[in-house]
Amino acid sequence: MTLAFNYQTSPSRILFGPDGLSKVPDVAEQLGCQRLLVLATSQQKQSATELAASLNDLSVGFYANATMHTPVEVTNDAMQKVVELQADAVVSLGGGSTIGLGKAIAYRTDLKHIVIPTTYAGSEVTPILGQTEDGAKTTLRSAKVLPEVVIYDALMTHSLPQSMSITSGINAIAHAVEALYAQDKNPVSSMMAVEGATALIEALPLIAKDQHHVVAREKALYGSWLCGTVLGNVGMALHHKLCHTLGGMFNLPHAETHTVLLPHATAYNAKEVPELLAPIADALKTKDPGKGLYNFAKQLGAPTSLKELGMQEDGMEQAVEQALSNPYWNPRKLEKKEIHSLICHAYHGTEPA
Repeated sequence: MTLAFNYQTSPSRILFGPDGLSKVPDVAEQLGCQRLLVLATSQQKQSATELAASLNDLSVGFYANATMHTPVEVTNDAMQKVVELQADAVVSLGGGSTIGLGKAIAYRTDLKHIVIPTTYAGSEVTPILGQTEDGAKTTLRSAKVLPEVVIYDALMTHSLPQSMSITSGINAIAHAVEALYAQDKNPVSSMMAVEGATALIEALPLIAKDQHHVVAREKALYGSWLCGTVLGNVGMALHHKLCHTLGGMFNLPHAETHTVLLPHATAYNAKEVPELLAPIADALKTKDPGKGLYNFAKQLGAPTSLKELGMQEDGMEQAVEQALSNPYWNPRKLEKKEIHSLICHAYHGTEPA
């Protein structure tokens, strides 16, 4: 059989190693930037303040109001700051919320974007931007939102609480799981998906026991980079559609929603493509990848139900209808009754069907 596939690598420059913050001035100089605006969430305002201060004359200040699901109104507010301060680059210090804001600004302005991830979201290496407006979440794909430089420093993730580390890591594993059965999968993306997921499956239990486990933090960050990279290279399917639908409709926390839904979406598709998901089962030392992921999350103390995330049960029918609207590819045919059952199990936190 002839081997044929299409693979496009990201143009982003990746810097992996200690002392990440100290590399920002040199990176800015190489990019030809002299007016950096630091972005962060309100929870990481202190870190943003310290980074902006350390950059001295290179910094024009910070904006610490990045918000989950990248609301358009927040982006518009940040854009006023960009214009007012005449920033020529943004530095995203944080996880998916902050990186999403940086991407949204880059998409509108084409400003240079430097990212220093503090979670395992992986969005820093994808050309994908998800935004919410009027309660609906939409996504777009554009090379304009890819950061120019990503600085990975495991030390930056040490302050991430164990609970958030676990859900952020499982969120990254979700990228790898869907990459393995993606319609446009290829040998390179599949290799990276297996390597990334395995690294996280090995690292997260160690982090759950010791928040400052240096080797585990490095392995988890390495895994999240690989998983995020495959997210940017191949299309996603049922799992990500459900997460975007439910997250936007009910304003559910992003990583936690991925954590709850992943075992159920995996079990759904494993019935159609068990051989493609076998590497995930192997990494979990089980034969059933869906139940394996469910038990993995449960053993690590992660949330297992949409109910505990704040979703209302009376919104389930609406969620099913929304999830089935706008047809999209999935390895297994999408059936309304089966999707309703999937969401029902996820809502109550019961083992995947």
